[in-house]
Amino acid sequence: MEQKTKVNAEDGKQEILIIREFDLPLELLFKAYQEPELFEQWMETKVLKMENKKHGFYAFETSRNGNVVFRANGTIHEFVRLSEINYDEKNTFLSPLLFNTNCRMQKR
Repeated sequence: MEQKTKVNAEDGKQEILIIREFDLPLELLFKAYQEPELFEQWMETKVLKMENKKHGFYAFETSRNGNVVFRANGTIHEFVRLSEINYDEKNTFLSPLLFNTNCRMQKR
């Protein structure tokens, strides 16, 4: 069985390309990004803010046993229903490190 997530980390570069394929109707993927309650169920996180529009903002927070273990927020650069979601992400784990991510979801 082929893996649905592919990771490409080239030597000498400070970037990692992650490609993930979803085996579900495109409408459901976009619906999860448009309805915070569905996104919370799917990703098991709390949606603090979700503005799915060009130059929108989002913020998530995940807790376990009453402790915040993960936070993510960023800017939505493009949100074209059933076509593309392009966003960047700044997230923190249990350390002071900050990870910056640029994500683009496109219809194949």
